[in-house]
Amino acid sequence: MTAPDTAARSRRPRGRAGRLGLYAALVLVAVIAAGPLYWLASSALKTNPQIYGYPPHWVPGELRWSNFTDAWNAAPFDRFFLNSLVVAVVGTAIELCGALLCAYAFVFLPFPGKRVLFLFLLGAMMVPGHVTLLPNFLTVARLGWINTWAGLIAPGLGSVFGTFLLRQYMMTLPKEVMDAARIDGAGHLRTLLRVVLPMSRPMVITVGIVIMVTKWNDFIWPLIVTSSADMRTLPVGLLFLRDQETYANWGAILAGTVMVILPVLVVFFIAQRYIIAGLTQGAGK
Repeated sequence: MTAPDTAARSRRPRGRAGRLGLYAALVLVAVIAAGPLYWLASSALKTNPQIYGYPPHWVPGELRWSNFTDAWNAAPFDRFFLNSLVVAVVGTAIELCGALLCAYAFVFLPFPGKRVLFLFLLGAMMVPGHVTLLPNFLTVARLGWINTWAGLIAPGLGSVFGTFLLRQYMMTLPKEVMDAARIDGAGHLRTLLRVVLPMSRPMVITVGIVIMVTKWNDFIWPLIVTSSADMRTLPVGLLFLRDQETYANWGAILAGTVMVILPVLVVFFIAQRYIIAGLTQGAGK
């Protein structure tokens, strides 16, 4: 037996042990990440004695599906869902369109001061969002947009992060395709819609999902700009539900939480292959 064969055989157990250790670490991380979600979903089907019981009841002894109907009836969740849907869909569409146009301009349009302007854009990413709460509120109040969809949507239409991600991705697109579109007489809008957008679809979907989830989960701004129950979004509606239940029925409160996060999880599972493709292609290029 030669020395290389002996070395290869000695490395095999170490390689298997390394893979087993890696798999064990991944399983541990998955359990830690999924544990709170499982506890939330299972507790939404428990009675109060089971939720407060010790040792904890990991499997509900009695499935209490009425927690969901109690949550739905205790607060106007139909209106909360409508408000969140309008804010998430309309806000994401407008913000994504703006990010696409800005990113295309930064990559393919020559104009003076482009690098300086992009540096200012990067600097805006370092400013905490809470710094703009007061100016935005004063502006919305002067426009008369308190307790309106416009007030909920308008202050968040600028997407610095989305512009940055799309700009970085568009810089990796092959220049030959852009030159061919220009030779065929395509203008900037046609090039964006027919060439750049299809080639950037994974990153566009990724940015859209990030924007949508951010708007769906936003709590501070809807809490500030709305004072009527008819204009509250789902995260603020959970606070309203907790006040209605006065800490008595935690099963209904957790059921309401499940109803809030379930649409986001469904959207993520449907679009996860596009998200992974967008992130991996952007990293590989």
